[in-house]
Amino acid sequence: MSSFTPNGLIVAHHGISVEVLFENDTRRMVRVKRNSGHVVGDNVVVTGEVLKRLPRRTELQRRDARGGIHLVGANLDVLGIVVAPQSPGGFIDRAIVAARSAELQPFLVINKCDLDGTAELLVELSGLYGGSVPIFPLSASEQSGLAPLEKFLSEGHRGAFVGTTGVGKSSLLNALCPEIDLKVGALSSYNSMGRHTTTVSTLHALAGGGELVDTPGFRDFGLVDITVEELAEYFPGFEDHRDVACKFRNCRHRTEPGCAVLTLVEQGRIPAERYNTYMEILKEVETLQAAARSRDWKN
Repeated sequence: MSSFTPNGLIVAHHGISVEVLFENDTRRMVRVKRNSGHVVGDNVVVTGEVLKRLPRRTELQRRDARGGIHLVGANLDVLGIVVAPQSPGGFIDRAIVAARSAELQPFLVINKCDLDGTAELLVELSGLYGGSVPIFPLSASEQSGLAPLEKFLSEGHRGAFVGTTGVGKSSLLNALCPEIDLKVGALSSYNSMGRHTTTVSTLHALAGGGELVDTPGFRDFGLVDITVEELAEYFPGFEDHRDVACKFRNCRHRTEPGCAVLTLVEQGRIPAERYNTYMEILKEVETLQAAARSRDWKN
């Protein structure tokens, strides 16, 4: 007698088990190895206690400060980058580049707009990223400014929010999807950033349409398998100037003759601060590429 093999979607990952949502709206827990490679958003075929992962349309990875590689989510099409006052620098740029390289549309959520100092942050980030990605200013705790984001997500998107610890991702998910009732950490006394409380990844359907993956918070977003060419193409702030082409197709925007980006920096059309940030990330990507080539050569 043949075994029943229903298709399902992984909607929660608990380390040694995953929750699978089947096409008939039933759910069940399936045990997996801790490093099985399965992730929320994976489409799977379940035969008994065995999961077979179907091909992924997209996947988003990040590198932590120790060099470890983590898969954030699978089969996403948008990525929300959540920031708040006192968020560390560099996170936004790396997340945008990673999203674009993974063929996801990035967007920026400026949370905690009820706090002092957020107006200045909104002006600053709108100036830096307004021409690159959609921006949604809001306050999850006050449940204000949510409507534009809800409308955007309702267009059938499956996305994830990424952000460093304490930017209010759990509060934001609670505001967008109240029935999940995620625990929210208390505010830290010295920086008002809060403590992250999510310990497992979960996928939630929104009442108005769309789906969101909740992921544990993290302090950094290192790039994984990003080439120098991809960084040069996807770095936010350079895309509005593609009408002015570099002389060389593989230009790294460093010292190459006929570099359009260098010309635009000299003209002030690209701020020097943006170019300096690009150069910092370029060195990081070049170091990672050199290390990868070295490993391949040794093997």
